[in-house]
This record gives sequence, structure tokens and C-alpha cells, in this order.
Amino acid sequence: MRNRRLRKPSASLEVTAFINVIVVLVPFLLSTAVFTRLSVMELTLPAQSSAVEQLKVDDLKLEVVIRPDAIEVGDRIGGLIQRIPMAAAGQHDYAALSTLMQMIKGKFPQTTTATVLAQPDTPYEMLVQVMDMVREAKPPHAPKAKDAPAVAAAPATVLFPDISIGDAPISVALKK
Repeated sequence: MRNRRLRKPSASLEVTAFINVIVVLVPFLLSTAVFTRLSVMELTLPAQSSAVEQLKVDDLKLEVVIRPDAIEVGDRIGGLIQRIPMAAAGQHDYAALSTLMQMIKGKFPQTTTATVLAQPDTPYEMLVQVMDMVREAKPPHAPKAKDAPAVAAAPATVLFPDISIGDAPISVALKK
């Protein structure tokens, strides 16, 4: 007996619809990927030192402590430099902090490190704004007239770019 095989026509693969989808999808994905930008700022944690720190007259260990009612700027060795209370509007006075950071940088031009200490309930936006004020001083913006030509913004002054972050010590007022 003879085996008879049915001859079926071979199926052809239709990829036209798939190629059309890819042609539309690839430019869309490429165009949206351009607008995504990732910003990374390198931070370090404060080092734990078991030994007593060497006291130097010209050495500054700058600490900025963010409290709910004020920002405290101090030297780890020398103590509190200035306490900046909240402004009348209920916001922290970032302009006063920037001015104080510029004065401190003028007295200690070689120092590049600072530690920002925040309490656990500190809002992220507040932490970032304080870190920005400690890291660099932005020039004041002059009011523009309608007919004045556009002036290029002056570059920011670098103050303390090496920022460490950590937990703020509990204040005496919060302990009671």
C-alpha cells in the first residue's frame, strides 16, 4: 500500500502588522527617553570616631541642624555659631542661612565639608533646600525691566560641596 500524504500549502508568516507597530513604537520610546533626566548628588555619612578629635584653631567642623522651629549652624568642636529662627511667614529663613554660609566660607576658605543633620520628620524638600544653601550661594536676581536686554545669570559661588547627612541630636526642648 502506498502512503498518501496530503500536500498542504506551506503557511507564510505575515509580519507586516508587527513591523508597523515597531515603526511607531521605537520613535515614541526614543523621544520620551530624551526628557528623562536623573540627578545624583554624592553624599557621605559622618564618620564615627572613637578617639577624641584633635582641636585645631583653624579647623572648622561645620554642622547644620534642621529643627522644626529653627536652623542651628554650629561647629562640632566650638559649639553653636548662630541659630536662625523661622521667618514670620512660618517658613525657614533660607536667605539668612545663605548669608551666614557665605560669611563662614569667607573666614574658612579651605574648608569644603559640612554635615547636615535632620530630624526623622523633616520634609524632604526642606532637607534639599538646606543642602542647596550649604553647597552653593546663588547670586541675587536683579529685577528686570521690560526693555532691558536679557542678562546671563551669574554662576553660583561654591561654598561647602562635600556634604554629609545624618540624624539630628534630640534638643533639650523636645526631651521635656
